[in-house]
Amino acid sequence: MSVPDSVSVEVSVHDTRVPGGARRLKADLRKLGAHVAGRARRPLELSFAVINDARMQAVNRDTLGHDYPTDVLSFPMAEEPVLMGEILLSADTARREAAERGHPAYDELLLYAVHGVLHLLGYDDHDPAARRRMRRAERAALAALGVPPVFGGRRSNE
Repeated sequence: MSVPDSVSVEVSVHDTRVPGGARRLKADLRKLGAHVAGRARRPLELSFAVINDARMQAVNRDTLGHDYPTDVLSFPMAEEPVLMGEILLSADTARREAAERGHPAYDELLLYAVHGVLHLLGYDDHDPAARRRMRRAERAALAALGVPPVFGGRRSNE
């Protein structure tokens, strides 16, 4: 599978510590960008921002009318000829959820990045069949990054 010529991944960190470290995350998000561009067979430009729950809640409230923090928000900017999007990741939520699920917060944060990119590609998780398709794609993308499945075998999340 060839990777399109143009793959741009920008990562910024705001108001929080990055589980696993910002340098490692930036490298893995660039790998994710190359993986996604190859699978989608088109160039892409992705911008990731790692933020805290307070900032995530403000963005969620201001853009979607949901007054609570969430794990990831994706904002498509363009689909053709280049897939462009901005993805916000909550480091606070990743730490909390990872502690509850019993795996590294870094892996949880990568799951959010993958999940956000998949939304940009048109994946959805609102009904059981679509959620299963998305979980399969998440596992494949995480595996490409050397990360085990974050959801494991829990049937409720597959």
